[in-house]
Amino acid sequence: MSKGYITLAHGAGGKETEALLRNMIFDKLDEKQKRVEGGVGLDSPDDAAAIPLGDGFVVVTIDSYTVSPLVFPGGDIGSLAASGSINDVLMMGGKPIAMLDAIVVEEGFDMDALQEVTGSMMSVLKKESIPLIGGDLKTMPKGQVDKVLITTAGIGTTKKPIVDSDLRPGDKVIVTGTMGDHGATILAMQQGVDVLRSGLKSDSKPLTKVLLPIFEAFLDKVHAARDPTRGGLAMALNDWAAESDTVIVVEEANIPVKKEVRRYLSMLGIDPLYMANEGAAILGVDPSVADEVLQMLRERGAEDAAIVGEARRPADHSGIVLLKSEIGGFRLLEPPTGSLVPRIC
Repeated sequence: MSKGYITLAHGAGGKETEALLRNMIFDKLDEKQKRVEGGVGLDSPDDAAAIPLGDGFVVVTIDSYTVSPLVFPGGDIGSLAASGSINDVLMMGGKPIAMLDAIVVEEGFDMDALQEVTGSMMSVLKKESIPLIGGDLKTMPKGQVDKVLITTAGIGTTKKPIVDSDLRPGDKVIVTGTMGDHGATILAMQQGVDVLRSGLKSDSKPLTKVLLPIFEAFLDKVHAARDPTRGGLAMALNDWAAESDTVIVVEEANIPVKKEVRRYLSMLGIDPLYMANEGAAILGVDPSVADEVLQMLRERGAEDAAIVGEARRPADHSGIVLLKSEIGGFRLLEPPTGSLVPRIC
């Protein structure tokens, strides 16, 4: 094992995260240890895992939430923790059916503030009719953890898991909403920007009502699904290209970005395609149904949904993402490196 120290970049969801996981975990497991037989696991790293059971699959996911600040326009750590694991189940084609949580609280943390974030988590679960079936609570001495951390484990079911390596040449890439909303909002708050005046707001929300009808109608035609959290659209598309041995071409002019997000990030020289979302998804869809899927998304409230590109058969190099600029040129949309926004989710 190489010497060195953990940096914030190792948890940012980019190249450093991938290298750390490969070195520390993936390469130390035999292939049989990476999944349940017949299922999907670390053999195909995704938003969740799938375990065969009866005529279908159980979908399971787990995620820890460390966002700072705890409360932000559009949500807080509690609603984010519930929505995030719900969406991770959805990205495997699963219907969320239950959740567990683990909460770690710092000694001296305000009881009303804890009530607020746990209450917002329960509110999301209640609206989604998802039971909280178990959990854990720990307290830590003051200074040994920052305020409150929440881990959620989501459980769902599906007839067939969506596996991103199934993306194939010709598939259309659809985004369900504007890119970079959550990341821009958290970054602005960390830098002391008055986000209410700036118009920035996180997109944090569950996507069940938007996506479940799509999966019910077109599960066999949706070949890939991902929520672009850490690393944003750029990381998600690079993962897809690598896992499916395709070249993905996206058109900058077709990618929806709110003017408030674009304005703020342009001042910092940051590309919104590298910033996180917490209430949007990317779908890789068979071209025969892409227009119909897009229409269904818009009818169900995803009014900013758009077809932004397609997967192509590589002529020479596979596993890359090309961005066609608004003036017609092409450039590589590389995976992110470093840590643009620590503690974003």
